[in-house]
Amino acid sequence: MQVGIGLPATIPGVDGKTVVDWARRADAAGFSSLGVIDRLVYPNYDPMIALAAAAAATERIGLMPTVVLAPLWANTALLAKQALSLDRLSGGRFTLGVGPGARGDDFEASGLPTGGRGRRLDEQLTELRRIWAGESLGYAGAIGPPMTKAGGPELILAGSVPASFRRAAEFGDGWIMGGGAPDQFSTSAAAVDQAWAAAGREGSPKKLSLAYFALGADADRHAQSYLHDYYAWLGPIADAIASSAAITPEAVGAYVTAFRDAGCDELIFQPCSPDLEEVELLAEAAL
Repeated sequence: MQVGIGLPATIPGVDGKTVVDWARRADAAGFSSLGVIDRLVYPNYDPMIALAAAAAATERIGLMPTVVLAPLWANTALLAKQALSLDRLSGGRFTLGVGPGARGDDFEASGLPTGGRGRRLDEQLTELRRIWAGESLGYAGAIGPPMTKAGGPELILAGSVPASFRRAAEFGDGWIMGGGAPDQFSTSAAAVDQAWAAAGREGSPKKLSLAYFALGADADRHAQSYLHDYYAWLGPIADAIASSAAITPEAVGAYVTAFRDAGCDELIFQPCSPDLEEVELLAEAAL
């Protein structure tokens, strides 16, 4: 199982230099990927822009929004072009993770309804695949820049309902769980495999998950403060999310073992503190 690390781009108040320095450290430490969470109504950096900055500062590590809330994008062709641009600029290191989104205020701020977002996402994925197939759409030809590999960047789908698993099998290269326990992952991963087989896909889907961590000074305080703020809209569920954060090296190691045993291909630890020391602390505990 590969182990990735999230950028602290969603932590309120983090400065741009820290985000870039974090990416450099993660690249040097040997993590598989840099992940970035997406929200609109929150003081975070846009994930695609944050990953563009990370691409310029790194040489080896994969880059992936975990995930972009695609139905907020009224212009799917623009999303397709931005993904191709990031992939080309990074030398083929970009993976596009997409999901339907769940927070009503993100849609309200965009002037979009929350209803029908799954259907909208299906339409967007169809369009993405058509664009990445190189379809000519104007006198200049296809939407570019040129792809680093046929079919465009790797595409990972998020979601926890049967329609999400079907979507991953129909359009994607794999599936990601946005957080939860290893036993939840195992159950959903089995459903993804079933959907993959039902769609007649060969091989196996790539399966990923997110987990939260803080390992430096005042780790528990950072985890509680950040996660309660980020997930305040979920009410009491925010308590469970905050308490699930790995705040000791032993807890990180236990997550790595449990998710590997559950069939996870890549586990991406999202930070609760922007302290640069967290990168090396996680590497010592997880790699």
